Amino acid sequence: MSADRATAPAPGTASVTVRAPAKVNVQLAVGGRRADGFHALATVFHAVSLYDEVTASTLPASASGEQGTVRITVSGADAAQVPTDGDNLAARAATLLARRAGVPGAVHLHIAKDIPVAGGMAGGSADAAAALLACDRLWGLDTPRATLLELAAELGSDVPFSLVGGTALGTGRGERLTPVEVGGTLHWVFAVADGGLSTPAVYAECDRLRRTDGGGDGEADVPAPEAAPELLAALRAGDAKAVGAALANDLQPAALSLRPALAATLRAGREAGALGALVSGSGPTCAFLAEDAEAAGRLATALEASGTCRAARTATGEVPGAVLLAAADSP
Repeated sequence: MSADRATAPAPGTASVTVRAPAKVNVQLAVGGRRADGFHALATVFHAVSLYDEVTASTLPASASGEQGTVRITVSGADAAQVPTDGDNLAARAATLLARRAGVPGAVHLHIAKDIPVAGGMAGGSADAAAALLACDRLWGLDTPRATLLELAAELGSDVPFSLVGGTALGTGRGERLTPVEVGGTLHWVFAVADGGLSTPAVYAECDRLRRTDGGGDGEADVPAPEAAPELLAALRAGDAKAVGAALANDLQPAALSLRPALAATLRAGREAGALGALVSGSGPTCAFLAEDAEAAGRLATALEASGTCRAARTATGEVPGAVLLAAADSP
């Protein structure tokens, strides 16, 4: 597998570009650790208008080498932090699809990053979902949607939602999705931290904190997770204040334990008028809900001035999942 950092696909090749959004977990309820090491979840995913774009292009015969070659290049924000080998989730998506379809699978995937890396916003999952759609179109497979969702679930718990988008309740490991109605546009600000947090490390810390608090961390020790009725009602009504009051993340104590400085970020956002604040997923990005676009702009300015984050990004939700942007044939 070859790797470069910022080389876009060569002109004159067949290519397909797909865009996929970031997500925020407006609720993340985490059950006890299962025998397989995973945790049962009840999480309300919400897709927001920060995007990665993945362009899948045919590799020239001279570059494709052996069957199954996947070349990864990356540009944009934090590109240097994105793996360009077989650990890249987009590369794994292309390989899995090719194997299931019985096609050679040689492809160049160029990832234009704008979603924070290792920030709890499913950037890698967005890339995988985009790669599945882009390669499916590039290779002319016309894979049924249900099959793509099955492949997405094999790749990771968040990947199916990156395909679907909108707002949805995720159960199981988060891969079983039920649509959730949202009555209006929500306005968000995301405070991006320096560096990332490992999702497995955050879950392990959640388990440790539960044991330290005198309880257990297994399925029998922790109540089964479920979506909060008040949150679902607030989303249906489009009541931003009620949504802000209902935001919840069971992983937040673990993220704060591993990255104590995030407490100052959350405090700065609340003091600047956020309707609600929480660590996004496993962190370290912090999410803040604002009343409207103007309030979101003011909040982002205040967060950047606070010195508690590397950058503050505004976004809206909900937005669609992975969508085709462009397709070009070889001349």
